[in-house]
Amino acid sequence: MHLKRAERQFKLTTRGYAQLAAFRHALRGFLRFSEEAAAEAGLTAQHYQAMLILRGWPEGGRVTIADLARQLFIKHNSAVGLVDRLVQEGLIVREPSIADRRKVELRLTSRGRQVLANLAAMHRRELGRIGPDLKRFFAEISRLGRAGSTRARLARRSP
Repeated sequence: MHLKRAERQFKLTTRGYAQLAAFRHALRGFLRFSEEAAAEAGLTAQHYQAMLILRGWPEGGRVTIADLARQLFIKHNSAVGLVDRLVQEGLIVREPSIADRRKVELRLTSRGRQVLANLAAMHRRELGRIGPDLKRFFAEISRLGRAGSTRARLARRSP
């Protein structure tokens, strides 16, 4: 009884649940692809994500270990271990901060940039492959959201 009431309250249907399940499946499929591609390059998905953060940081800006930890939603000491591995692999370097000598800034090496470029190109191709499905999903969700908000506005206006 409570479930049906909740589903009516939030306008949830079997189709809506199926769409959410399909979206989560597509996301998980992409993440699995990403994990496997990173592993083939000798990295974890988190290492790949860390390298993306470094390369995608605004030009002229410097990334600290604290910045990296915040971006990855991990603790500082976990970020230190991750950085240690990337440094050991020759993919990034630590440099003393010009602004604050207590801090260390991170930068991709030329090898790191090459590995990252190869992985990023593979990811772009995969996104190009699954993109049309995701686009259809978001269009449908957007359509349902607009229809629901229109119905809610009309219901509020009705006497």
